[in-house]
Amino acid sequence: MNILSRLCKTIAASALFVSLFASLSAHAQSGNDALYQSLGGKTGISTFVNSFVAIVLDDARINKAFKETDTERLASLLTEQFCELSGGPCKYSGRSMADVHKDMEVTNAHFNALAEDLQIAMEKHDVPSSVQNRLIAKLAPMQRPIVTK
Repeated sequence: MNILSRLCKTIAASALFVSLFASLSAHAQSGNDALYQSLGGKTGISTFVNSFVAIVLDDARINKAFKETDTERLASLLTEQFCELSGGPCKYSGRSMADVHKDMEVTNAHFNALAEDLQIAMEKHDVPSSVQNRLIAKLAPMQRPIVTK
């Protein structure tokens, strides 16, 4: 086999490898953002987050904790957080859950009320129950650093 023939085979094999890797990578990425896509992408997330914040502010069980809160910033940070957790392209730019909630004396009842309000907001925007459950499952581990009392 001459050098030109080997070079052509090497280039063809390399092209095949690059093509296969790109295909696998694209497939893996689409699987990683399935929840994000099911939530309607960033627009869908932002829509139900805005409703969620409004519901929280009307919820007598927990609204006192939000009386001094910049609700626009809260909605923006929640959108980033949900977007990132669901596999979307966003990066959460807020503080850690432990830092944010350390002096708030959040109880399990408060945490559960917040979760209920989130589900109400998602239902209002026709997010399927299975999709809601997948997002809630991603958020559930936050209970430990948030609940301090």
